[in-house]
Amino acid sequence: MRVLVTGATGFVGGHVVDACLKRGWSVVAFARPTSNVAELKKQGVALVQGEMSDPAACRKATADVDVVIHCAAKVGDWGPHEDYIKANVDSLRVLLDACKGLALTRFVHLSSLGVYPATHHYGSDETMPIRDNHRDGYSRSKVLAEKLALQYHAEFGVPVVVLRPGFVYGPRDRTVLPRIVDNLRQGMVRYPGGGEAALNTIFVRNLVDAIFLSIDQDQAVGQVYNLTDGDHVSKRRFIEKICDATDLPYPRLRPPLWFAKTATWISEALAKARGSKEAPAFSFPRLKFMGLNLDFSIEKAKAHLGYRPRVDFDQGMSETLAWYKANVAERVKDEG
Repeated sequence: MRVLVTGATGFVGGHVVDACLKRGWSVVAFARPTSNVAELKKQGVALVQGEMSDPAACRKATADVDVVIHCAAKVGDWGPHEDYIKANVDSLRVLLDACKGLALTRFVHLSSLGVYPATHHYGSDETMPIRDNHRDGYSRSKVLAEKLALQYHAEFGVPVVVLRPGFVYGPRDRTVLPRIVDNLRQGMVRYPGGGEAALNTIFVRNLVDAIFLSIDQDQAVGQVYNLTDGDHVSKRRFIEKICDATDLPYPRLRPPLWFAKTATWISEALAKARGSKEAPAFSFPRLKFMGLNLDFSIEKAKAHLGYRPRVDFDQGMSETLAWYKANVAERVKDEG
């Protein structure tokens, strides 16, 4: 099996590459010219360096591959919608165009549970309609991207499967977890609505397992699947795990959700008025993460794919925090 992995230098993509190599598969990594590819070279991965917006680079990357696992994406909770659409939708169209007519076994498109409406969810499943009127560019672009991928399946026969993971955590996360720890140190973490609402967590190896199941199961083609750890994890449980590992005090502020929404609306309006390039302390994506009940059904993935999360939340967080303390916290301490 010869597999193309986009975003191979990233958090999820790096784990996907490792898992492919363990299976004995040949891996092609599509990476931007500015990406650090030293580890991929060490692993003997074939490299195609270029921009996904370049049709020639996409044709070169997809030549002679059996499977495409599309992990690359611009992530974030702030910035012009056009930037996210250019990175996550327009570039995807170029990659999909390169896949038309190829004898692919699968095109795995990683979407996000963020495509669902920004409201409380209690077991929401894949039958719930999604809309592209999200306040943030990332969520809007992910809706448009998965619709585009499914369109290419319907119109051109590209064997697309769409996976919607929740909040992905695990070793090698050098972005989100360090930011949460930094916010905890600064006393910026609050529990809008009390902190007992569900968080839609998925350990990175559980996600990788689901990716391979979607490749192995023919009935996955043309389908969309929600993915989490299948465990009820409250915001407070998640945050306090981090606090315990980093010797930081538990957050105490628990503003009512209506108050947090009002403060967030004002915060975003002021940031936009002054043309801020950085997300304000209170933004709607962060409010969704910390304030809304994000419980999604994974029954379809269990029934169709045989998905059974192998790593539970406690074990996954233990591995994640051990890696963070050894590789990020110690480095920050040394630099300090």
